[in-house]
Amino acid sequence: METRHRTVVGDAGAMSAVADDAVDLVVTSPPYPMIELWDEQFAAQSDAVASALDAADGERAFGAMHDVLDAVWREVARVLRPGGVAAVVVGDATRSLGDRFRVYPNHARVLDAFESLGFDPLPDVLWRKPTNGAAKFMGSGMVPPNAYVTLEHEHVLLFRNGPARRAFDPGETRRYESAYFWEERNRWFSDVWTDVRGARQARAQGDNTAPTASATPNDTDAARDRTAAFPFEIPYRLVCMYSVYGDTVLDPFLGTGTTALAAMVAGRDSVGYELDADILAALDERVADLPERSERVVAERLEAHRDFVEERRADGETFGYEAAHYDFPVRTRQEREILFRTVDDVTRTDDGYRVAYEPYESR
Repeated sequence: METRHRTVVGDAGAMSAVADDAVDLVVTSPPYPMIELWDEQFAAQSDAVASALDAADGERAFGAMHDVLDAVWREVARVLRPGGVAAVVVGDATRSLGDRFRVYPNHARVLDAFESLGFDPLPDVLWRKPTNGAAKFMGSGMVPPNAYVTLEHEHVLLFRNGPARRAFDPGETRRYESAYFWEERNRWFSDVWTDVRGARQARAQGDNTAPTASATPNDTDAARDRTAAFPFEIPYRLVCMYSVYGDTVLDPFLGTGTTALAAMVAGRDSVGYELDADILAALDERVADLPERSERVVAERLEAHRDFVEERRADGETFGYEAAHYDFPVRTRQEREILFRTVDDVTRTDDGYRVAYEPYESR
């Protein structure tokens, strides 16, 4: 099996390199409006944003920043196949402008934008990531009433493009080989995720490069100093939840390429847009250890399932099905054909990467 991964330096508000209905899944984390980290990027793309920020008009700046994102969401609606899912990771913002302090509900504004484009909202996920220290936004210490709640969560918003679900032929091999384990399903499809930590980085002083929203906590390259963390586990989990082997995953805000890496490890094709070529170039270094990362991710999932089986057997539970490709039982009939693949080779191409795989059989 092989997958292809295209990267495009350009504005995702006009994704001419992607045909209509050519994408099966969108996984992205856009720049968050009203987070100061991204002021320069939004202002560079919109005079309305620059004017509103200069006037310290937070409400107008909030609307103008989302107008920039709306152009991307319109393109997402064009390229995402009917029945395809869009997953948007976004956080709200708290900010003082002039003498006003308030929250800017980015998740609600993105939800409105997708609904206006004909998407059906699906149950979403609250990603609880306690990375901030206790903070006094406008200071009153232990004395009421003028302190504020610290935001320690983000939203994983989920949308289906149109009312119809994707259809597959009965027993389609690639769908059943792409299955996840019963216990993974219970954890992944919970509406609150507390098992994935994130961290935020400050933009380097004097750096005028536009930041993005895709980096992993372990990256140490210079590009990471201009980005906000987007842990590998988030896009990898979403790719496994909402696509099958051979599908194409789009990230219109690719950054240092975490979504592309997740698609590579998961055996899906991908395409990504990024405004800053220097940030995107970090992906070359990150794919260098892709075979090792792939092996590690698969081994960890298999080991976790074996531990689950041992724990349940110790409690007296029996399993009614045996996995076809592995030396352990599974809870449901749908899990029997699970077949993991690991990366065997990565080749640089003119527009991205080509990745070859081998089946990961029992070992």
